[in-house]
Amino acid sequence: MHNDREEPERSSSWSPGRATMILVTGGTRTLGAHVVDQLVARGHAVRALSRKARPERAGGAEWALGDLVTGVGIDAAVAGVGTIIHCASATAKQGTTDAKQATCLIEAARKSGTPRLIYISIVGIDDVPMPYYKRKVLVERLIAGSRLPHTILRATQFHDLPTMLFRSQKRLPAMMVPRARIQPIEVREVAARLVELAENPVDGRAEDIGGPEETTIERLAEQYLAARASASGTGRARRKKIIVVPVPGRVGAAIDEGKLLCPANATGKGTYADYLAR
Repeated sequence: MHNDREEPERSSSWSPGRATMILVTGGTRTLGAHVVDQLVARGHAVRALSRKARPERAGGAEWALGDLVTGVGIDAAVAGVGTIIHCASATAKQGTTDAKQATCLIEAARKSGTPRLIYISIVGIDDVPMPYYKRKVLVERLIAGSRLPHTILRATQFHDLPTMLFRSQKRLPAMMVPRARIQPIEVREVAARLVELAENPVDGRAEDIGGPEETTIERLAEQYLAARASASGTGRARRKKIIVVPVPGRVGAAIDEGKLLCPANATGKGTYADYLAR
């Protein structure tokens, strides 16, 4: 646990009889879709916000079309909600979009009342000076200064992240991976923690959450290639060469120092091997 922070104050607990609408931004994305599913399964009234039309898998959730950059549809999406779980996030190429999204959401939330705003962030963003991480720090500060009740949860990288890197190189003769120590976590477990925080809120920073094992992206690549080889019945994928590329500068130094890790909060259960076995 983090000994450098006082235990966050807890707000009143949720019970099935206290049904208030929960809005999930990014409701069709990797994390948001799991949050929506788990909230619905636990009997919550859920509204999913997305720029896309309602998918068939939306289940029992309400659907709200809206754009957090332009603001179109956001006031209507936020109306009447008691909690907002903010899972929408811009890609690294989209520049300042994260801050624009957060500002739009905060302004709409203020107009609608005082819903609790729960934000999913990333372990290590204070110490790893990547532009994308700096934007996440900015969003945390915007939320902390919003005068809304809020909770910020930082998680380590999802298993999906290195897997996307590996899949993007499936047609190449070799696989290039960064030299990086990470502590990947199962996305469903992060979704479950966000649901817990919606039901039993803490004020400010919640305890970080990380996966069960510290590893390297190189080791994950080896596991990925072995799983592919096993699934295909050939050894071709397993024999693919892995080239490890050092991450330069202060970013690489911070990663080497373990700034992406939270070993004291290795509360996740699912390993990368479990993820590949699904």
